[in-house]
Amino acid sequence: MLIKRRDFLKTATLATTSLWLPRFLHGYQQPGVLQTDGKILVVLQLSGGNDGLNTFIPVRNDVYYRERPRLAIERDKTLALTSEVGLHPALGAMKKLYDNGHLGVLHNVGYPNSDRSHFRSMDIWHSGSSANDYVQTGWLGRYLDASCNGSDAPKNGASRALEIDDTLSLVLKGEQMKGLALQDPKRLYESAKSPYFSDYVSDRFVQHEPDARPFVTSSAGSPEPHDHEAPADYLYKTMSETLASADYLYTQSKKQRSTASYPSTGLGKNFKTIASLILSDTDTSIYYLSHGSFDTHVNQQGQQQRLFQEMNDALEAFCTDMQQNGRWNDVLVVTFSEFGRRVAQNASGGTDHGKANPMVFMGGALKQQGLLNDLPDLTRLDDGDLTFNIDFRQVYATLLQNWLQTDARLVLNAPFTPMNFI
Repeated sequence: MLIKRRDFLKTATLATTSLWLPRFLHGYQQPGVLQTDGKILVVLQLSGGNDGLNTFIPVRNDVYYRERPRLAIERDKTLALTSEVGLHPALGAMKKLYDNGHLGVLHNVGYPNSDRSHFRSMDIWHSGSSANDYVQTGWLGRYLDASCNGSDAPKNGASRALEIDDTLSLVLKGEQMKGLALQDPKRLYESAKSPYFSDYVSDRFVQHEPDARPFVTSSAGSPEPHDHEAPADYLYKTMSETLASADYLYTQSKKQRSTASYPSTGLGKNFKTIASLILSDTDTSIYYLSHGSFDTHVNQQGQQQRLFQEMNDALEAFCTDMQQNGRWNDVLVVTFSEFGRRVAQNASGGTDHGKANPMVFMGGALKQQGLLNDLPDLTRLDDGDLTFNIDFRQVYATLLQNWLQTDARLVLNAPFTPMNFI
């Protein structure tokens, strides 16, 4: 039976967004490439601009309560972290991690000349660039470029970076290397292994050498078909390469599937997919997923409560799963949002786009825990917004240098001094 057009398009999208060179799919020829000592980075993107002030609440700050007469969360309803700070009441899992020394918070993270556009600000965070530069690669994609330099491919054809989604974001796109987007290993495998695709690929490309390079690299860094190749040839060659990773990831994911109970929400299912791949010892070092939208211009209390509850339940299941299986010290979960919200509430029971925001770090191997720096100063605002004092690229440098064990300068193209919390 022929594959449905909808499944065809999904598989084609997965194939073309990964855009691997053929040699990238075969085993490493050199030892020591991408050696992270089993360290795994899980990045959770809070899309839409989460309100950091109603996440970590300054419960003794009169300005906060004055500027948010309807939105401010009362002190006795928060989950107390210190005498000065309370956590949003829906985030009990984070409170438990905080109490156990497995959570760190950096306040006031941002960048100079902040952009309040969702799309532009997210591009800046994804690319790891300044607000004045337009970069066509992502910081984690460039990490793959830098770390895989001189090698042929990840071991067994696995992608070192997976985005749990149908499409690949800029953040995982490098010049030569790119991550792979997938919702579920089995779903990708079944689509890629349908008779329509496998028969076509086998018949059409069986004569190609395994390490042939039928692609050239464009000025933007993306592989392109040679001039003499038809678009269909290029598409199916790219898809044939995706088959190898689809097969590997699905085979590995069955070795030790997570038996923990996860919520049936989309985020819960995504975290369970990540857990199964981690427990199956795939070669993946980076997992990327998104949650939202946190664009709370109206009805912020209800929307943020609902999103936080879903995030809390998924994180609680995942963190417990990793702890019970002895992998918690190998995992670092990081959350970020493209910007925060303005200090004052608006007339619609919400908040508008702001600037600086907190980042959260969760894991069993944090060297520093708790509140890692001072709370935002609500008396010294930048045009009504929180003022940033930590450049997000310094945080990236910390993750690259101290966790992923690569030279951050090769990725960020600028010197940023790593911090000491990991």
